[in-house]
Amino acid sequence: MKIKLLRISIAVLACLLIGFLSSIATQTSIDTWYVTIEKPSFTPPNWVFAPVWIILYIMMGISAGIVWSKGFYHKWVKTALYHFGFQLLLNAAWSIFFFGMRDPLIALLDILALFILLLFTIKWFKVVNPTAFYLLIPYVVWVAFAAALNFGIWQLN
Repeated sequence: MKIKLLRISIAVLACLLIGFLSSIATQTSIDTWYVTIEKPSFTPPNWVFAPVWIILYIMMGISAGIVWSKGFYHKWVKTALYHFGFQLLLNAAWSIFFFGMRDPLIALLDILALFILLLFTIKWFKVVNPTAFYLLIPYVVWVAFAAALNFGIWQLN
């Protein structure tokens, strides 16, 4: 049980670190460029994003920690965690593309790839542990919403 809690804690911290690093790119443009672009009518207020992402990163970390606790030596665990790691990189890259480079098209391509990879990730998480799978459902829903929002911003600008 101690090892499981340690692995969950490490995974949560890793996800929160990625989120923190992504927020640096976001902060460079949120009060300058982002406020000047056209946004779809369904765009939430800016204050919504940080708490949603914090909750999602915590849930992602718990989910990854649960999978990791099944033993990295197992082929399905390795496959699930490799998918998770790659989707986490695409997640971080989105902020760099959208806010850092101010390029909604590149960000849209990134988030579409992220969504597809995330579907594979949750498939493998379900194979390893159903709870880990369920913890990722809000994340995949949010990424789908974010992709629609990204598409709307790209289309309007």
